[in-house]
Amino acid sequence: MTDDLILIVDDEQNIIELASIYLNQAGYRTIHAGDGLYGLELAHQHNPALIVLDLMLPKLDGWEVCKKLRAESNVPILMLTARDDDIDKIVGLELGADDYMTKPFNPRELVARVKAILRRTEAPVRQTTKRQVLQIGNVTLDIASRTVKVGEKPIDLRTKEFDLLLALMENENIVLDREKLLDLVWGFDFYGQTRTVDVHVANLRHKLAESNINIETVWGVGYKLTAPA
Repeated sequence: MTDDLILIVDDEQNIIELASIYLNQAGYRTIHAGDGLYGLELAHQHNPALIVLDLMLPKLDGWEVCKKLRAESNVPILMLTARDDDIDKIVGLELGADDYMTKPFNPRELVARVKAILRRTEAPVRQTTKRQVLQIGNVTLDIASRTVKVGEKPIDLRTKEFDLLLALMENENIVLDREKLLDLVWGFDFYGQTRTVDVHVANLRHKLAESNINIETVWGVGYKLTAPA
């Protein structure tokens, strides 16, 4: 059993009631908000373990809510979209959502995804006998403090961006396919698509633009990280 608090932000009462019933049965406590502004307020007041966040919300839409939350915390976010449209999902992932579901959804799958996200985000830092500080080119990654620097400049990475960079640096010059990266970074039970990897690689490249390492695309396969010659 768990006592984790889940915040549901959705303007459809039937969605709130259905999600709450199944999450409560799984042992989670739930609170809810019917608009984006109130959802932000509840997130600040209660510090939930996870937020189920609809995209189409009154007062403040889900994209803006996600953006504001990511500016201040790494709280896990499961986004809901009423449209089976890849662009909604991609934008949500770019803003820092951990997973997404399309309405209508099976409430049992919602619970399964919540459990999977919490397992990933609550898992302890991987134990390793390898170096705790990795240095490739002018990029330094400290596993213990979860910090990254380009030269002496700190780089602000989101949780999954850091984990992705760690996986690539630990496998320097090795081609990792998208499925392998999904397994290493998101966990074998991640429900997303390989497009998730592409989105996060693009974000990493942008944030590491001043570095002298290269995240190469190996067409039809995946990615590899290489150091300057």
